[in-house]
Amino acid sequence: MKDSFRTGISFGLTSAVITTLGLMVGLYSGTGSKLAVFGGVLTIAIADAFSDALGIHVSQESECTRTTRQIWGATIATFITKFIFAMTFLVPVLLLPLLTAIIVCVVWGLSILTVLSCLIAKARGERPCKAVGEHLLIAIVVIAITHWVGELVAALGA
Repeated sequence: MKDSFRTGISFGLTSAVITTLGLMVGLYSGTGSKLAVFGGVLTIAIADAFSDALGIHVSQESECTRTTRQIWGATIATFITKFIFAMTFLVPVLLLPLLTAIIVCVVWGLSILTVLSCLIAKARGERPCKAVGEHLLIAIVVIAITHWVGELVAALGA
């Protein structure tokens, strides 16, 4: 059961950071609208948390070695983790000017990934620097691409 919760939490945290930051940066770059960013994050927190939880649920079911309890443990842990951590990105959006909020959220998200990557690397007996670098690079690539997509959408007036 402990492994199922660990799976759900690590997947939920990673997904909350990558998906939410990608959406926030893309919406900010495309619209500059605090309302659009707020609505997008709220939507991600709800819809994507359910989607990811179902994805983990089906994935765990496909592994015939998992018990029903393990499957539901991973499902619930994924949903709760994704929902709660996605919602944390709303706090800066509510309290700060939008550009400042985006910067704070990027720092917050990359910090979450750094801590999670270190914990995973240590649990696997690996060097944290490699895992942290790999995971942060992927997150930064996602942030950069969604920024450029947002700018493209704004430039096209779509």
